Amino acid sequence: MSPRVLRALDAEPGDLDEWMSALAGALGGSGPALLPLPAGPAGVRSALLEALRPDDPSAPLESDDVALVVPTSGSTGVPKGALLSAAALRGSAAATHARLGGAGSWVLALPLTHVAGLMVLVRAIEGGGTVSRVALSEGFDAAGFDAVTAAAAGAARLEGQPLYTSLVPTQLARLLDAGVDLSPYSAILLGAAAAPDRLLARARAAGAVVVTTYGMSETCGGCVYDGRALDGTSVGIDTNGRVVLAGPSVFSGYRLRPDLTAEALDRDGGFITGDVGEVAEDGRLQLLGRADDVIISGGENIVPAVVEGALAALPGIAACAVVGVADATWGEQVVALVVAGPGASSAPTLTGVRAALAERLPSTWRPTRLVVVPTIPLLATGKPDRRALRALATEDSGLHEVQPPTKET
Repeated sequence: MSPRVLRALDAEPGDLDEWMSALAGALGGSGPALLPLPAGPAGVRSALLEALRPDDPSAPLESDDVALVVPTSGSTGVPKGALLSAAALRGSAAATHARLGGAGSWVLALPLTHVAGLMVLVRAIEGGGTVSRVALSEGFDAAGFDAVTAAAAGAARLEGQPLYTSLVPTQLARLLDAGVDLSPYSAILLGAAAAPDRLLARARAAGAVVVTTYGMSETCGGCVYDGRALDGTSVGIDTNGRVVLAGPSVFSGYRLRPDLTAEALDRDGGFITGDVGEVAEDGRLQLLGRADDVIISGGENIVPAVVEGALAALPGIAACAVVGVADATWGEQVVALVVAGPGASSAPTLTGVRAALAERLPSTWRPTRLVVVPTIPLLATGKPDRRALRALATEDSGLHEVQPPTKET
């Protein structure tokens, strides 16, 4: 029997009918495994093709049960391909349907280069639902999403099916800003980046049923919903504080990289994520941030996500991000990048922010520099662009500095 073939298929814009047919074949074993390719730039495509080698008889797939090879660079920027088996993809879809209360139709508003977009198709195929696609070639547009929603909701009602979609926080915020009615959705899966509490409260007040999700390419997308693992998935914390996800939706390894696979999977086959977290007494997973984003200042480990959460709760701040920048004395300083809220009478100041955070954070965790920016730079996934943020944080203009404080009890 010949090894299974890996086929590269254009994902952006990509023909949806072709994708649905090809993906159904990949899941059922009658067609090749699929590698979604981005539209550009050319350098990205060539790097993926060189690293993942589709249609290369000298580099057969590691296993015939692989249905998707999802490109991911993680925090390193090096192209990798997560090997997702048909069983893992199907198991993930079934667990989602069980948590949401049944299969349904979907509105696709995410690119097929990312696992969250691909899982929309997998769930629709496995659940017998339809998929309506939002055009993303010119960027995400609230009016376009609204129009697709109206048509999809009507069709779902005729078919007696619930309607679902999957979004990133930036998209949800834009939809709320535009006054789009989100009540036709039985659930909106929200992932890829942490969602501010204010955004969630605003969405739910507007009648949206939002389900926060946590997962990554290596786990077939979200496998923890609203802090609780889906059926079959277990969540653990290793001795380094990293979140470990185990269960049937965990990937089989990285394409042509057994070395990286060995580093990513523990002895029981659990995926060791790059996130730091803890499991609360009620069993909910609480994420504290990325392990590689931890700021070490004066010998103390500072988790940016915790500082960001405190900043986001302050009046006059619409969005924020926190990064560490090198400091000869303290190792790193805590730098906050903030977007002033609409209608704010004045821009946030370092003195004001530090004072406002006095009851929320210890002195060493409060920002020692502040940069006011028009927007927080984001990656295509909706996550903050940490490289761009660090570049902004090290610019002289707009930075307000104080001497890093000593520890306080």
